[in-house]
Amino acid sequence: MKDDKYYRDEVPENNPTFEVDRRDFVKLLGGGLFIYFQLGEFLTGVAADAEQQRSVPKDYNAFIHIADDGKVTCMIGKIEMGQGIITSFPQMVADELDTPLESVKMVMGDTELCPYDAGTWGSLSTRSLGPVMLAAIAEARLVLLEMGAEHLGVGKDEVTVENGVIFVKNKKSKKVSYGQLASGKKIEKYLEVKPKAKDFSEYKIRGKSFNHADGEAKVTGQAMYSGDFRMPGMLYAKILRPPSHGATLVSADTSEAEKLDGISIVRDKDLIAVLHTDFEKAEAALAKVKAEYKFDEMKVDDKTVFKHQLEFPSESRVVKSSGDIATGKSNSEFIIESEYHNSYVAHAPMEPHTALGFMEGDKVVVRASTQTPFGTQDGISRELGIGLDKVRVIAPFLGGGFGGKTAFRQAIEAARLTKLTGKPIMVQWNRQEEFFYDNFRPAAVIKITSGTDKAGKISLWDYHEYFAGARGSDTIYDVPDAKTTSYSARDVHPFGTGAWRAPGNNTNTYARESQIDRMAAKLGVDPLDFRLKNLKDERMIGVLKAVAELFGYTPAKGPSGRGYGIACGFDAGAYVAHMAEVKVDKTTGKIRVIRVACAQDMGFCINPQGAVIQLEGCIMMGLGYALTEEVKFTGGDIHTNNFGNYQLPVFSWAPKIQTKILDKNEAPQGGGEPGIICMGGVLANAVFDAVGARLYQLPMTPERVLEAIAKVK
Repeated sequence: MKDDKYYRDEVPENNPTFEVDRRDFVKLLGGGLFIYFQLGEFLTGVAADAEQQRSVPKDYNAFIHIADDGKVTCMIGKIEMGQGIITSFPQMVADELDTPLESVKMVMGDTELCPYDAGTWGSLSTRSLGPVMLAAIAEARLVLLEMGAEHLGVGKDEVTVENGVIFVKNKKSKKVSYGQLASGKKIEKYLEVKPKAKDFSEYKIRGKSFNHADGEAKVTGQAMYSGDFRMPGMLYAKILRPPSHGATLVSADTSEAEKLDGISIVRDKDLIAVLHTDFEKAEAALAKVKAEYKFDEMKVDDKTVFKHQLEFPSESRVVKSSGDIATGKSNSEFIIESEYHNSYVAHAPMEPHTALGFMEGDKVVVRASTQTPFGTQDGISRELGIGLDKVRVIAPFLGGGFGGKTAFRQAIEAARLTKLTGKPIMVQWNRQEEFFYDNFRPAAVIKITSGTDKAGKISLWDYHEYFAGARGSDTIYDVPDAKTTSYSARDVHPFGTGAWRAPGNNTNTYARESQIDRMAAKLGVDPLDFRLKNLKDERMIGVLKAVAELFGYTPAKGPSGRGYGIACGFDAGAYVAHMAEVKVDKTTGKIRVIRVACAQDMGFCINPQGAVIQLEGCIMMGLGYALTEEVKFTGGDIHTNNFGNYQLPVFSWAPKIQTKILDKNEAPQGGGEPGIICMGGVLANAVFDAVGARLYQLPMTPERVLEAIAKVK
């Protein structure tokens, strides 16, 4: 499909997602069957207006289109950023509708064409939107069967369907296809009695492995990201940025920049932008702007941040409590107190925040790298003071998000500039801007007091989480006297923080599993046996036993010198357990990860190959936050500004990775985040097993490893 409004040279025709002007949408698809699904008082579908879409009940939201050639277009507000739902959702649609997988196409993340969605995060697409989608598709299938029976002149109980063709049972020659039923018709129909989605035993496509539908386009460079699009008359914008989050602009002299050929300056309140048809010339002109700031810096840095957090006025809430902490202390044979820290961590996606804004009549259209197309639409609407019907946001492929692209500052900047100038405006953050405006994973403190009784059972668990977030703070072990307290405060951080792949859970699992290992070592027992002895949850026990078998684990008390680590946890409805083997250089403090095994119970797995890819990605990404990733700063001044001083995992780090997904015929759960939560804990425990040194702060840099080893000596 080619459209001169959105082109690089041209949009590849095999691009798995596509976006079109709404007025041309029906024309593009051809004559077809529109099925609208009743949601109480509301109908969802292309015809639903923005206010209705945002009012649709959460338990029911779906729309499909079947063209006269039998092609099925499924539209969802989710986006594709590498997690693979562009592949697994067609599997679900095709299986539920009984149509060929290759006939299903996805339109995603377009606020004008897709039903409302809050955003793509929390590993919620399959486990939350999936059941809603399947319920809708089940209704669509029954509607089509009723129409087919009427067309064939038989009762609805006399027909069935295969590969999008409805036929009379035991007489396949008497048939009609979905495409034939749709030809030249526009039908609105819904059912008073809603059918149930299919049972696991009826699945034919779900549960089978498929290559990612977008894989070829991405590896050949054909896939289109926000920064790949070009438009006639498009200008690049370089925006004046403060040197610190504690800085306020006092004045800006743009006179020298204005002398350069082709340069335009836009000033609007706090926004000062340099525009040019050439990106590098815009950047060179920005360097000539002389700005003066005043500063009000928070007196904290990366070395004092944990003391700052513990002293900062905060509000506490009890997340969960059982028994009595005082009783637990009196019943404990020994008590261990620990304090764990993690530093600020950046999202650092391969693709920085980018947005292309342009006008279509009086409508502002923004093509943006965002996980939240509808939230971005809301933000632009508020910022510009225009109605939602005057704003369209389209999210093409994202080059990584990990929670960082729930924010959409760059999209608002592009929208403001295109509204002010009437021209297409491209805003592409460089890596320094990406780090500066990132909503980092928060630095946090975890304090744990725990104890065991004479029988080696955990008798006390007093857990205090400061500013990590409560996700993953569950005790998970069977403890009679336990309490989890979460602390929060406004303005505790000198810059923005936010969700980072499995937010909170990486920190909490690292602390909990390190503490469990400390207790096992104190008792002189094997850390796997200690976990199994103190667990009642059969699914957690299941993944621990599965990963031990996969790893070839043999019991030993720690530190054994083998460099083996264990950790387990729960996230997004899924259970995970990891084992790892490391080598530690006692001279340099460097940690080399030899192998990592992971077992995951995620309910029914829609696309096993896609799930394995996610596990492998989680393990590799987890190496970063566990070993090297750390944001350095003074007040609001971010010192970490590129990959020269922020070390991400590289190919040479890759350990041997073993994965096992447990076979379960239960509701599908999240798969994009659970595999990362144990990486801090499993590697910290492996380091302890290797050299007897306990690491109480992430990342476990060589310097911190050497300090920990020195304390053992």
